[in-house]
This record gives sequence, structure tokens and C-alpha cells, in this order.
Amino acid sequence: MYKPFDQMPANARIWTYTSNRRLDKSELEILSSRLSAFCELWNTHGALMPTSFEIRFDQVIILAVDESQLGASGCSIDSSVRVLRDIENELDIDLLNQGKVSFIKSEGDLEVNPILGIKSKVTEGILQAETIVLNPVVKNKADLENNWKIKAKESWLNKFFEN
Repeated sequence: MYKPFDQMPANARIWTYTSNRRLDKSELEILSSRLSAFCELWNTHGALMPTSFEIRFDQVIILAVDESQLGASGCSIDSSVRVLRDIENELDIDLLNQGKVSFIKSEGDLEVNPILGIKSKVTEGILQAETIVLNPVVKNKADLENNWKIKAKESWLNKFFEN
């Protein structure tokens, strides 16, 4: 059963999926419609789960499940991946490939790059130690609010910066 994202508890489990490109208005409408329908019926072993989603930067999907009442099973997580795969095909985007680094450019836009070649962004000065990157390993909504946007030097990227 769908709940507004802001009503999800801090301990709600989350998954983030970043598109390789920014979505336009019509694509965002399709995405929102598909995710709303999915969240309304997302269940584990036939029992509906309190779920939600949010789209940030017009390219990051955040799925949330309140597991305090009912935990997400492997089958229920698989069903979310199937929906995302269908969305990928429909919109011709890459969501499920986790080999991406996302950082916020000076004008506030999100830039998404493949992990391979990220060192060249550092060498070119595009990605710096103080650049805000999106931490892909956040696990719950509280982490999303407190640890999702971090400085590159506080992430695994720190190995690219001189100490």
C-alpha cells in the first residue's frame, strides 16, 4: 500500500536507483505512474507492505518499505527489480547498473558517470575532494537524510585525493 514518502518512518528500508540520464517531464510522469501502481500493490507473500517512492534530481529513484510491520522478502524485492527493468526498457534508460558515480555539480545539477574512468574526472578537476557525491550504500530513510550527500573525500573516492 502506497504512503507518501514524507510519511515513511526514519527506519524505512530504502533502495536507490540512478538513471544514466535526466528524465524529461513526460518520462517522469510515466515513471511516477508506474511506480505508484507498483507501490500500491507491492507485497510480500500476499500481504501488502507500506511502501513509497521519491524521484530526486529527475533521475534518482528512491524506493522505501516500512519493515516495522512486515519485512520485504526476496521475492518482493525481485518484483521491484522486474518493474524497474520494465521501466528501463520502456524509457531506454539504465537504472539497475550500480557501476555509476553520481555527484552534484556547482550549479546543483546531478552528473552521473561510469565508475570506469572516474579517475579522469578527478585528474581533470571536475570531481574534487569537496564535491558532493551520492552515497549509494544508504540503507534506510534516516541514512538518506543524513549520509546520502557526502563529500567525495569521505567516500570510497578518497583514494583519488592527496592527503
